[in-house]
Amino acid sequence: MPPEPLLRVQGLRCGYGRIEAVKGVDLEVAEGEIVALVGANGAGKTTLLRAISGVLPITAGAIRFAGEPVETMRPHERVARGIVQVPEGRQLFGPLTVLDNLRLGAFRRGRARTEENLERVFSLFPQLAERRDTAAGALSGGQQQMCAIGRALMAEPKLLLLDEPSMGLAPFLVEQILETVARLRREGVTVLLVEQNAVAALSLADRGYVLETGRIAHSGTGRDLLGDPAVREAYLGV
Repeated sequence: MPPEPLLRVQGLRCGYGRIEAVKGVDLEVAEGEIVALVGANGAGKTTLLRAISGVLPITAGAIRFAGEPVETMRPHERVARGIVQVPEGRQLFGPLTVLDNLRLGAFRRGRARTEENLERVFSLFPQLAERRDTAAGALSGGQQQMCAIGRALMAEPKLLLLDEPSMGLAPFLVEQILETVARLRREGVTVLLVEQNAVAALSLADRGYVLETGRIAHSGTGRDLLGDPAVREAYLGV
């Protein structure tokens, strides 16, 4: 039998009030993978991530993480098990310093682990080390995204949920952020990536899913999806 995936989503349904945004999604992420979730605006990508992290309750279906059901767990309980989300728009605490924002990500860790993880984040993002005492709201957009990812890494994720990490960034910063995602995978972090730049996301990903109006329309390896004429025309703009 194949090994149990790190994340398995089955028949997941959720939404906002009477509006069902995710309509019976099945999805798997194996340990050590980068899996891209792409699709048009409004397809349900962010909603799906919010359901996996527990911020949004589901109405049907199941979510298993490391072989255990987690769909009834509260968000902080999922974080403790290793599911950590970097939300769309970064959502930093602007008046607090970079250092304070990072330490908030480690609120469940001891002092020694917090300091070790700070060194890891500063090694990954030297610009944050240089600006550790700067208010997060005074950072550039790229630095804020680094801080948001760093805050998530402070929680020691096994599965990192990244929601539109390149949004609003200059092309050279997009490349830098995506290179960081690849490095994190090499360091043992599994990644589920929602990204508006579908070509870049699928080029980076081991596998991908195309979400269309709340349902999975296509799935396959990143390379196969990039080469699929239907996917290229409908979702990649090529």
